[in-house]
Amino acid sequence: MKRSPKFTLAGVALAGVATLTSTAHAGGIALYEIATPDVGLASAGYAARADDASTLFKNPAGMSRLADAQFQGGLQALYGSVSFTSGANTSPGLGTDDGGNAIGWLPGASLFVVVPLGEKWRVGLGTLSYFGLAADYNDNWVGRYYVQKSTLAGVTLMPSVSYQATDWLSVGVGLNAMYGLLDTELAVNNLGPADGQMTLKDKTWGLGANVGVLIQASEQTRFGITYLSAVKLDFSDTPSFTGLGPVLGAILANPAELNLGMNVPQSVMVSGYHKLNEQWALMADVGWQDWSEFGYVQAGVEAGGTTTVNLQYQDTFHGALGAQYQASEKWRFSGGVAFDSSAVTSENRTVTLPMGQAWRFGLGAQYQLSHAVNIGAAYTFMWAGNMAVDQGADLTLRGRVAGSYEDAWFSFANLNLTWKF
Repeated sequence: MKRSPKFTLAGVALAGVATLTSTAHAGGIALYEIATPDVGLASAGYAARADDASTLFKNPAGMSRLADAQFQGGLQALYGSVSFTSGANTSPGLGTDDGGNAIGWLPGASLFVVVPLGEKWRVGLGTLSYFGLAADYNDNWVGRYYVQKSTLAGVTLMPSVSYQATDWLSVGVGLNAMYGLLDTELAVNNLGPADGQMTLKDKTWGLGANVGVLIQASEQTRFGITYLSAVKLDFSDTPSFTGLGPVLGAILANPAELNLGMNVPQSVMVSGYHKLNEQWALMADVGWQDWSEFGYVQAGVEAGGTTTVNLQYQDTFHGALGAQYQASEKWRFSGGVAFDSSAVTSENRTVTLPMGQAWRFGLGAQYQLSHAVNIGAAYTFMWAGNMAVDQGADLTLRGRVAGSYEDAWFSFANLNLTWKF
């Protein structure tokens, strides 16, 4: 039986409105695709473009460039393909079910509002989800003793403020109030005809900061630097079990509480924007994310009871190039390409959290409907390629899962609206 929904990220909420958004695994489990026009640039100019209300997250200092009160909202859809193919080294007792495609159609959304307070100050409020990952496999797939269904999600509510210190320098800061959700289900090997089930669930809040600087080097050129701090999500839960055999049932009669806390990684982004002429503008990014401090914990059941392993991650690096073309007074087109390194080596990759490097290719268009209203559409294709996995050992209850996620890819498309009021 196939479960639904599949790869999901948590929803976003503002003014009592909640929707679902989604994420992928490449470059970690943090995304630049948050239902904004930047999707059409593959994130190029992320911290320096600063020409709509979503800058309150990407670089809060950029709010100083917005002359009017502004609202921006976006709706996003994701479709992708992530399918596992088991190899000859997979333990024979695990069967032959490779789990199917763990991706499907998923909705997403974000909302941002920025309001001027005099000439120098701007305040804003945004809601979005930039962190998380969920996997959903067939019930009897070969990796079921590591994961069957797992959701890790963070939903951010971010109040922000900016100050224009000089004609060329603006600074900004935001509070990252993140609501975290963890929900994991995996099978337990009873060494019999039927598996048991283990479930872990928790919800918690974490706090972090978002700090940005925007430098207007000239009328044509600006640079942005933004720092997003780590957010500690102190997940913990006492596992619940169903369908255990008599031996494991006795061993796990009084399970201990498991510490499942983790750090949403801190990150730095440096971006540049340069307007060549009245039609063309160029943008670029370089970035870093601190995945070595992620601390994600993998839980499972072995012969002695529950076990946890702190999975090994490494920092990731990001680069992007993009351009915008003002075709007419009404139309503007964009395009970009980006690369993110992998948060894990092939030796440390797991089916619990399959991550790898990624290439992004973006295209977008915006139309100035009136002086106050701009509408747009943006698209990114993300190629993750092949991701090898070799996890576990034949002598454990969970067995060895060896193979590859082959030709993994994701597609993001959004519609966005900006309203000056």
